[in-house]
Amino acid sequence: MRLMHKTQPSWPRQASDFYRATLLSLALLMPGGLLAATGLNELDDPQLRGTATYRYLGLPLYNGRLFTPGGAAFDWNKDFALELQYRRNVSKKVLINSTLDEMDRIGRSAPVRDQLEVCFKAVKKGDRYLAVSDGPNEVSFWLNGAKTCTMRHPGIKRSFMSVFLGEKSRSAAFTQKLKGQ
Repeated sequence: MRLMHKTQPSWPRQASDFYRATLLSLALLMPGGLLAATGLNELDDPQLRGTATYRYLGLPLYNGRLFTPGGAAFDWNKDFALELQYRRNVSKKVLINSTLDEMDRIGRSAPVRDQLEVCFKAVKKGDRYLAVSDGPNEVSFWLNGAKTCTMRHPGIKRSFMSVFLGEKSRSAAFTQKLKGQ
């Protein structure tokens, strides 16, 4: 008897694993499933507008992707999402300080250090941050699909996103590629 028990096929377990994987795949592919996992569901009909790689002294720091409603042309008056996939490890302190320094440099300073302390975490190579605007005064952040915060301040969308998408960004080529120009 014992021998028969050990030699029985394990197809019920394999079938169970198959069904579990199938259900997970369907949940991710259903409308809002994959988007909900990334934060893009906050944007109306998000479509990829442009991609670019930001380099500093020739070294790639991050890949950017801009999503607009229906893939339409970039418009500050419309909500959009910006995803950065990091190509290097970056500490939380560096992320916060460099963001605030860039906002100062481009003339779009905002007193949001305390909010950035909540929003930003250290990133490792391959991590993805997604920033999604909701009107002119809110930007929500997701790190690898998990929401970290919503930053609120008058004009924060323009202040924060101008670091990457504004006329005074560090790299005009990066900005133009993101905007699909």
